[in-house]
Amino acid sequence: MKDFKAGQYINQGYYKAFMPEPIHSAWEITDMEVIQLLSKADRHLGRLDMYSAYVNIDLYISMHIAKEATQSSRIEGTQTNMEEAFMKKEDVSPGLKDDWEEVQNYIKAMNRAVGLLDELPFSSRLIRQTHEILMQGVRGSRKMPGIFRTSQNWIGGATLSDATFIPPPHGYISELMSDLEKFANDEMNPIPDLIKIALIHYQFETIHPFLDGNGRVGRLLITLYLVSKGILREPILYLSDFFERHRLLYYDNLTRVRTHNDINQWYKFFLTGVIETAKRGITTFDGILQLQKSMDERLNHLGGRAQDAKLVIERLYIRPIIDAEEVSEAIGKSKVSAYKLIADLEKAAVLTQLPSGRRASVYAFKEYLDLFKG
Repeated sequence: MKDFKAGQYINQGYYKAFMPEPIHSAWEITDMEVIQLLSKADRHLGRLDMYSAYVNIDLYISMHIAKEATQSSRIEGTQTNMEEAFMKKEDVSPGLKDDWEEVQNYIKAMNRAVGLLDELPFSSRLIRQTHEILMQGVRGSRKMPGIFRTSQNWIGGATLSDATFIPPPHGYISELMSDLEKFANDEMNPIPDLIKIALIHYQFETIHPFLDGNGRVGRLLITLYLVSKGILREPILYLSDFFERHRLLYYDNLTRVRTHNDINQWYKFFLTGVIETAKRGITTFDGILQLQKSMDERLNHLGGRAQDAKLVIERLYIRPIIDAEEVSEAIGKSKVSAYKLIADLEKAAVLTQLPSGRRASVYAFKEYLDLFKG
């Protein structure tokens, strides 16, 4: 990007904070490698979005959000996996309940934020409301959920003295976030949307406007922006899995923008993530279609219980963890009938029993879950 300047360090007495330059400007993209990657990313994103039109996407949204929630939270140090994300709280190991709560909050925050797009633009207000849900009742819940910070924060190190990065002082937050919001919503600005959201994500992480939860909110904003601009009809692209697998590169590329004004390298990393994630998403949807076909064939062997099995499978596509009580509820029959059906589904390799923290057995639609782990 021509003439890009990330910002400068400003003296705050015994430490220096990084003050980013405003981003609401008419930028010019000059790096041909960035332009080529952008073209490729747009193409793959379009292919992924096509699935929204001919697959019952509502069934699978919860899986995409759960994967994003677990991977984005994992970057911050939580250990919850996909199976646990769908478990009831009493089924989760005592030592992982806090992590589970954080993942549940992420799922709630994403669902609520996507719903709010019908009422609110991509804005500071939307960001604050999303942050408030994300931080409710979990670690960091006392650090001003939904409110931009009113004190200095830092990244890495135990104190400001040994911090690896110190964001701008709190007095500049409103001004910087207002600039970010104007840039996001400037329809007259000809910059391609994938470049815009890449720059917005970088700038948000640099501003670090909250005392806690900035990383998760910043990653969540990527999907929100793409949906708000109509690039995706549904929230089915999440980059946290890519960022988590390339965690060091993720942080290094963000840092390099500030130290070398190298925004192009960040764009290349970001667009590579979009391409790879869109490709994986397409493979996942192809796998779902094949799984559905094989399910129809497998369930036909269940005779009189095939219809009940289909009701359970439909529920499992939304929430791939289930117990006997939920099976009973899905088919409208007794627990005895539910257990018989579960036994049939285990034989058909549809359900797999999981370790549980309570007496009642918990079962997973493992083949389906595995599609989202690739």
